[in-house]
Amino acid sequence: MTNAELAILSLVSEAPRHGYEIEQIIEERGMRDWTEIGFSSIYYLLKKLEKSDLIKSQLVPAEGRGPKRRVYQITPDGNNAIISATLEALSTPKHTFPSILLGLANLPILSQAPALEALRSYRDGLTERAGDVAMKAESQRPLPDHVEMLFSYSLMMLKAEKKWIENVILIMEEKRH
Repeated sequence: MTNAELAILSLVSEAPRHGYEIEQIIEERGMRDWTEIGFSSIYYLLKKLEKSDLIKSQLVPAEGRGPKRRVYQITPDGNNAIISATLEALSTPKHTFPSILLGLANLPILSQAPALEALRSYRDGLTERAGDVAMKAESQRPLPDHVEMLFSYSLMMLKAEKKWIENVILIMEEKRH
């Protein structure tokens, strides 16, 4: 199961939801900061999960006026799948492939000044992202423990990456002089 599928399945397991509601919750919780899930892929993933019998849907009248909405809910197979996928996610480190690694692999093709400028921009982006994550967490407090852990993990990883990139910049600056 992909991270995006697990994210969607987890939201449907909390309560029956329609696609737009899922999008709202993804935005509200800042889930795009820690999982790969695009707005345009939500309905694709819902159909895929339904085809796999992990969720089922039914048309429900909209509150007030408007067309019926397709509401999704988890199935017993979906419940088993989310438990299994969650245990795997908690117990098995996965390889990640951040684009910074490709940039470093291609560093020799750049002269030092633009490379340093790009790395400083990356560092500044990390600082901005950390600020955004901290603000999002603060605006939603008090948080359930598991959500607090999500924000804490994201912030710690951003801080560690920023410390690492600052060291890379120092090394390159020392070689420059």
